[in-house]
Amino acid sequence: MKLDSIDIKILEILQKEGRITTKALAEQLNLTTTPVFERVKRLEREGVIDKYVALLNQKKIDKKLIVFVSLSLKNHTRSYLESFVKEIEGFDEVQECYHIAGNFDYMIKVIIKDMEAYERFLLSKISTNNNIATVQSSFVLSKNKYSTALRV
Repeated sequence: MKLDSIDIKILEILQKEGRITTKALAEQLNLTTTPVFERVKRLEREGVIDKYVALLNQKKIDKKLIVFVSLSLKNHTRSYLESFVKEIEGFDEVQECYHIAGNFDYMIKVIIKDMEAYERFLLSKISTNNNIATVQSSFVLSKNKYSTALRV
């Protein structure tokens, strides 16, 4: 799908302010509401806009610890990889999961209450998978840049 300058501007605005009304969006673009509404619907229909979400302040909901966990697996056949991903998808603590190249096979981002909760997560969930060979945890000291917006 080819994006023109108006589509790009719509995407930039929506990434900053997902709850903006079509009227307010149209005003920012100096357009009428109908073509802006149709463009947004087309971007949604074509899958350029994947979904709308509310981003929560993790500290306000008592999730103060961010951990990046690098994992190596023992077996790398498709069925083992698919089984691992399916299991990880079921863990509420895991926010993101990436199949990576390099010294490890996967990297997951865990957001959790504290170190004790992370230890329970490791012992009751991660360590029960017999296909995991190595686990390396990196603990976030401070979040210096955080954005969900993609440059279009």
